[in-house]
Amino acid sequence: MCFIMPMILAIIVTVVKHIARGLASKLKLNILNAMLWGGMISLVIEHIWHGELAPWPPFLIAMKSPTKIPIMLQDISTIGTAMILAVVGT
Repeated sequence: MCFIMPMILAIIVTVVKHIARGLASKLKLNILNAMLWGGMISLVIEHIWHGELAPWPPFLIAMKSPTKIPIMLQDISTIGTAMILAVVGT
């Protein structure tokens, strides 16, 4: 579920890229956008491969049991944030 944070940032960067074209080229947002979307897609494939995502509701397998929801939210916030910082920091 750690792909959710990079996906949110990828959506924000895509919107900013389309709104502020001059700033986007100056900051090279195309490269950041490609890294975020590519990483997010590869993480989704990895989560599907390991059975953590399903094509039926609830899509996030961890949401089937209420006891697993806090673990999932911690994973999203810690690992997802660390991935965002690593990508943006490069």
